[in-house]
Amino acid sequence: MTATATSEVSKKPRNRAQSLARFAIPIFCLIPVSGLLVFFFLDKLGADPIEKITHVTGEWGLRFLFLSLCVSPARKFLGWQWLAPHRRTLGLASFGYALLHLATYLVFDLGFNFAFLGEDILERPYITVGFGTFLILLALAVTSNRRAIRKLKKRWGTLHRLVYLAGIGAVIHFLWLVKADLQEPLIYAAVLAALLATRIPWQTLRARYSTSK
Repeated sequence: MTATATSEVSKKPRNRAQSLARFAIPIFCLIPVSGLLVFFFLDKLGADPIEKITHVTGEWGLRFLFLSLCVSPARKFLGWQWLAPHRRTLGLASFGYALLHLATYLVFDLGFNFAFLGEDILERPYITVGFGTFLILLALAVTSNRRAIRKLKKRWGTLHRLVYLAGIGAVIHFLWLVKADLQEPLIYAAVLAALLATRIPWQTLRARYSTSK
């Protein structure tokens, strides 16, 4: 088999993965909110449907944020380069669920009273952190397009590194919100720590440490 033929064969699984991901990932992003709508109309959200919606949208916002952070290590360690275009989709899904999370709280808990929202932001630390995290996700969502990349140039990369701060803020928001049973938010904290650890240039640090000896 020639080198060209081998290359063509190796490209086929990659192309299949790309084609499948192009349809599967957006559909996957819509499944949680579709499930909420179905259960809402069937009156299957439990005794407190608003609390259920708030919890589910917030949790899926965090999950999709983590999934977007999984793209780089998947490309680096598994060679899944075909995932690169879908980081934006997962990031926008995270913002979408965060927006639903905030909207549910604002509309149903506060009656669309922005004065109450301002008071909660100032007086409740978990809401302060949560709202700050939302603003970061908003900035990232607004600039997740080619026009913003061209306009911001090198500053675009600097801005989008705030996604790590958003991850930390989201976990803290969850930790401070739960207060009692910390098992679930601590699991998210551990996952975030692992994702951040994959960004550390271990080889460079090891080389510097060896040189300094």
